[in-house]
Amino acid sequence: MTKIMTLWQAPSSTHVLDFWHPTGVAAVGADDGGTPLVRGLLSASAAFDGSEEIARARDLARSFLTDLRAVHGRPVSGRAMAMVQLVVSELVANARKYAPGPCLLTLQAQDGAVLVSVWDSSTTLPSIPAPDPGRIGQHGLEIVMAVSQSFAILREPVSKRITAAMVLADDPSSNVVGRQMT
Repeated sequence: MTKIMTLWQAPSSTHVLDFWHPTGVAAVGADDGGTPLVRGLLSASAAFDGSEEIARARDLARSFLTDLRAVHGRPVSGRAMAMVQLVVSELVANARKYAPGPCLLTLQAQDGAVLVSVWDSSTTLPSIPAPDPGRIGQHGLEIVMAVSQSFAILREPVSKRITAAMVLADDPSSNVVGRQMT
């Protein structure tokens, strides 16, 4: 296991979240002088080990987007704020429900969008049934795909990672922004 530190700048401090990640991803942090090792990286990550922590995952997303807007001057619409929290909630809840052990949430701002990535220890890929308004339950990934600009599931050697991207600013012409279900 490799220790990872991810940071983003807040108005009065630097938030650093420490955790252990079994895939051995390299650390991102600050050198002894407080200088970021990777400039311009705007991301936050945390591991979650229980279903009660789904609310903490949403709080992390809300704090990250609030700082992205207030500190870094990036546009973050109210719609994006709500949709990112919804996606975080759905993906973390699924990871906690269907995979043993902790899950890892990573949020990263990139090219006017936020990437929401959830890693878990199961190699079983989720099934995504066709839309069915008569079905009760199991609409989570259907909703995530509908509100995301892109969606990917990646099987890794001993795990899987699900990533969804959402644009941060609404379309000025007021068109719906997101992936359209066909």
